[in-house]
Amino acid sequence: MPFLLTEPAEPSPADRDAVLAPLRAYNIAQAGDPHIRPVAILVTAENGTTEGGLWGRIGYDWLFIELLGLPEALRGQGLGRNLMERAEGIARDAGCAGIWLDTYEFQARGFYEKLGYTLFGALPDHPVGQKRFFLMKRLLP
Repeated sequence: MPFLLTEPAEPSPADRDAVLAPLRAYNIAQAGDPHIRPVAILVTAENGTTEGGLWGRIGYDWLFIELLGLPEALRGQGLGRNLMERAEGIARDAGCAGIWLDTYEFQARGFYEKLGYTLFGALPDHPVGQKRFFLMKRLLP
């Protein structure tokens, strides 16, 4: 049966799912169920609006922190540290071996290193002229 390579102008969630399905099946066959679950810790104002927070997912015994964002007005008050400490507690309670994340050169590498994260990779020219850093923190010995 011949196959074609196509490039949808606007890829859909169904397109993503079609790509993910065989990868997920292979991964499960090789390493077992990753037990993926989302993690969200929100910074909520008294009026109930969400002003920022942390978003990630646990899978294969590691917490990946995908997003950590706070408005400028809330920075420097310890909220970022509190979010990371809460995430670490969630990861420990879930039995995670560690936490990993990425950050750009113009973002918060130093912040994460102060919290005990170590560099395990860098991607130059992402964006061009800058770097993207990958950091981790082991929770298990």
